Amino acid sequence: MDLRSSDPQVVPGPRSEDVLPESAAAAVKIVIVGGFGVGKTTLVGSVSEIRPLTTEETMTQAGVGVDDIAGVERKTATTVAMDFGRISINRELVLYLFGTPGQQRFWFLWNGLFEGALGAVVLVDTRRLEVSFDVIGRLEERGVPFVVAINTFPEAPRHPVDDLRAALDLPAHVPIVDCDARKRESSRDVLMTLMRYLHSLAVTTGAS
Repeated sequence: MDLRSSDPQVVPGPRSEDVLPESAAAAVKIVIVGGFGVGKTTLVGSVSEIRPLTTEETMTQAGVGVDDIAGVERKTATTVAMDFGRISINRELVLYLFGTPGQQRFWFLWNGLFEGALGAVVLVDTRRLEVSFDVIGRLEERGVPFVVAINTFPEAPRHPVDDLRAALDLPAHVPIVDCDARKRESSRDVLMTLMRYLHSLAVTTGAS
């Protein structure tokens, strides 16, 4: 079908599956953060009910010596601005998902992406825990509530939750969950954990 029209004012509309349900009454902005190559784009893509928007570009020689690719040498593309997706929690509540770029040279974009965000998911790769330290530190500085999702790469080592909490220097109240970012159900469960955590914080704040 030719989408061109003799009428220059006619612009093709969104696909039917991308239209926001009429029953939606509230929307929440959630940010997916983490170091380079931890699976942020994969998580947004797996859980989004609409075709996700990605800004992945092929990695080139220009990043050699700038981006730390230790442990993810086989990665060929990277997010340079953001990923975007949407998931309906129920008929009335919709989550808008914004995935951040992982390389530190693109972290200046985080300021805009965090504007208005209710909470965040920190994706962690246990093969490279050190890339999560600065990410978590930035969230704590901003006062953004977050949960930690351990992306279970097949070859990644497994550690007890208490050991991970100590290594990441996380308070006892911050949830830590396992996640397979490739699977919609697993990614959805992470988001539900975040929503329950945010609700518990709201209840605690309201009671104090």
